[in-house]
Amino acid sequence: QVQLVESGGGLVQAGGSLRLSCAASKRTFIMSVMGWFRQAPGKEREFVAAINWSGDNTNYADSVKGRFTISTDNAKNTVYLQMNTLKPEDTAVYYCAARRPLQSAVVRTDSLYAYWGQGTQVTVSS
Repeated sequence: QVQLVESGGGLVQAGGSLRLSCAASKRTFIMSVMGWFRQAPGKEREFVAAINWSGDNTNYADSVKGRFTISTDNAKNTVYLQMNTLKPEDTAVYYCAARRPLQSAVVRTDSLYAYWGQGTQVTVSS
């Protein structure tokens, strides 16, 4: 069974940084697109960033552009989300997701992602 395991969440002050990691259990994810989504209390899940495994195609939500960077490490089957200049409004549970192999479009729509991690909490204090 395919698994995605996130780590790296925590509590940080506004202006600080965190790096989230998502380890994929199967090498088939080399053929897939990986994304990060987040869900704050009382709000719908929203797109944050996505990337293909070669790293040459990325997509960012406007709210995080210039502050967050998504990247991949093929050797480790891991995708990262470097989050800088964090704001209280970035507080949410962050989820890693993957599209099915051979689905190469780097999309923002959560329903187009087939596999999901369990989520990791990010809390930014003011």
